[in-house]
Amino acid sequence: MKKIYFLLLATILIASCKPKSGQSDKTGGKPVITVTLEPLRYFTEAIAGDRFTVVSMVPKGTSPETYDPTPQQLVDLARSKAYFRIGYIGFEQTWTDKLTDNAPHLQFFDMSQGVDLIYDNTHSHRHAEDGKEHHHATGVEPHIWNSATNAQIIAGNILSALCSIDKSNESAYLERYNALCRQIEHTDSLIRQTLTAPGADHAFMIYHPALSYFARDYGLHQIPIEAGGKEPSPAHLKALIDTCKSEKVHVIFVQPEFDRRNAEIIAKQTGTRIVDINPLSYDWEAEMLNTAKALNLMKN
Repeated sequence: MKKIYFLLLATILIASCKPKSGQSDKTGGKPVITVTLEPLRYFTEAIAGDRFTVVSMVPKGTSPETYDPTPQQLVDLARSKAYFRIGYIGFEQTWTDKLTDNAPHLQFFDMSQGVDLIYDNTHSHRHAEDGKEHHHATGVEPHIWNSATNAQIIAGNILSALCSIDKSNESAYLERYNALCRQIEHTDSLIRQTLTAPGADHAFMIYHPALSYFARDYGLHQIPIEAGGKEPSPAHLKALIDTCKSEKVHVIFVQPEFDRRNAEIIAKQTGTRIVDINPLSYDWEAEMLNTAKALNLMKN
């Protein structure tokens, strides 16, 4: 709590001292839209084009579950035109109310509206960098962007938000939205071809279950290494090894922000491959396709 108060106080001090031209220098004078994650920046830029500068609150390479914004980010946010939130990720659950209080004029838009959410009351996890356990509020599986189906819905929400704040350019946004949707559909088609071809796996293991919506889209079985959001006990680790063998799992996905030691133990015992993925990557299309390709050895 003290840390939060310090950040808000620092925000006020910086705002009172910093010249207002600073944000314009970074953005080329264009209005700014702030988003939570890099994948959401990808979708927003695809539709907004060059009419807005889009910035992410959570920088590349950091966890959106535990990230705290810098005082300068809070100052810059107050000068944004709008904030697009992904919906239920840890950063938003902790900071949205504070961000709203800090910038009451700022329009907030929820990109999860219309998504068929997956609920999981045990959805929590422990991060390697701080060793702390972090629970997702309301038990919602928050990684909604890892899904072509959801990507179409997110794109529609972005279109609606952009038209709301800049109606004069509605036709341009609609044109770019249609182009993005065609690209998402193409990506979805390629993924389905990969996952329905001979040799494709129907189950995979992953440290933290960030691919729940991906698995639902394509009828796959996601097996998380986490046990109720915690590192597995020796007994659960043995059960995972047995499950890996019985489910004919060939791939264990590991994200950069999580400890990979248990994945390496399972891989050594079962002969499975560890594949590095980054569901938080800006390159949404490439990440989705690479995930699918990893599940089909015949395609590699």
